[in-house]
Amino acid sequence: MTEQTSAELGLEAIELHRIEVPLVRPFETSFGRETVREALLVRVRTAAGDGWAECVAGREPFYSSEYVDGAAAVIERYLAPALLAASAGGALGGRGGGVGHRSTAEGGADAAIASVPAAAAVGPALAVVASHRMAKAALEAAVLDAELRAQGRSMAEAFGAVRDWVDCGVSVGIAPTLEELLDEVAGYVEQGYRRIKLKIKPGWDLVPVGAVRELLGPAALLQVDANTAYRQSDIPLLAELDRFGLLLVEQPFAEEDLASHVQLAAACDTPVCLDESILDRTTALDAIERGATSIVNIKPGRMGGYLESLRVHEACLALEVPVWCGGMLETGLGRAANVALAALPGFLLPGDTSASDRYYAEDLTEPFVLGTGEHRGQLAVPQGPGTGVEVREELVRAWASAPPVLLR
Repeated sequence: MTEQTSAELGLEAIELHRIEVPLVRPFETSFGRETVREALLVRVRTAAGDGWAECVAGREPFYSSEYVDGAAAVIERYLAPALLAASAGGALGGRGGGVGHRSTAEGGADAAIASVPAAAAVGPALAVVASHRMAKAALEAAVLDAELRAQGRSMAEAFGAVRDWVDCGVSVGIAPTLEELLDEVAGYVEQGYRRIKLKIKPGWDLVPVGAVRELLGPAALLQVDANTAYRQSDIPLLAELDRFGLLLVEQPFAEEDLASHVQLAAACDTPVCLDESILDRTTALDAIERGATSIVNIKPGRMGGYLESLRVHEACLALEVPVWCGGMLETGLGRAANVALAALPGFLLPGDTSASDRYYAEDLTEPFVLGTGEHRGQLAVPQGPGTGVEVREELVRAWASAPPVLLR
């Protein structure tokens, strides 16, 4: 394929699609229970071709201050007009000839970002709007998909992937009963998942974690995720998790409460991992320096996009801090980009990059299926241009929960 120049990308329109996809089983965490994934899809139309992305905001503002209705509104009213204006003014991707392609592996995050000037220009174009990182991330990812398709490069290549398969973990929600939890976990073990993550909350912690550890045996990778459900006074209880030999305990306290995470890290042997507290490279470095975390969960939507995720990964890699890729119930569209990111060298722990059938009976793209043989418990990294997957537009129409919105 002929390489496109940044000037040729030319953003022409932005489409917003609202869909509802039923989950194969309810997913419960400390902040709520979901039976349907309501997703906001973004499609950009450019002179060089289209790009698709998925906004990871949830239906309600419980996990995050961002939610689907709010993300759609801020894109329609503020972000899309700003991005279209930037493109019309020649700012989107700059001007000039083709870009020399150097991956993260060869030239670091800055080189990888420089190789996609149109996507790199999205953040500055949207900076006038405060926060709304998930909405911004969706726009950046859609432009990135279009730009890489025009260049004939995959996200894995652009990011600097060093492996063709990534280890997969699975996130297990809060179950109605202990017996149902153990049945669910046993099923995932049988499928080959290489790590189990349990959602916990006050009153659902030591007993279920102990039962699952007994089921799995001492060598299996097991971690827990509290989604900010605990308080500083719970540190003695959380320290009791040490006896279960966990890989990590994830975000037990409020995202702004680094001090309590520092105290927990000092009080227990189990590594503390931060999720909601990590918004960008700056907050990651600050948390690491304070001793609030020794492992980082990288979620591109929470960080404002894949390009900032590359910066966070590079900073953690330099400090020898392991990272892993978190999940937000993504369809195959968002999952494809996450799997490409998880193939970078600093992603040393299995991520929440589960197979499609963990959440969906039918996926928005061709399904992601766990490998077999030596690749049991792994997903193949997409190798095609852009995300490497194709959106099934007939399902976008069939699952639509609102008419599409066209912005020019």
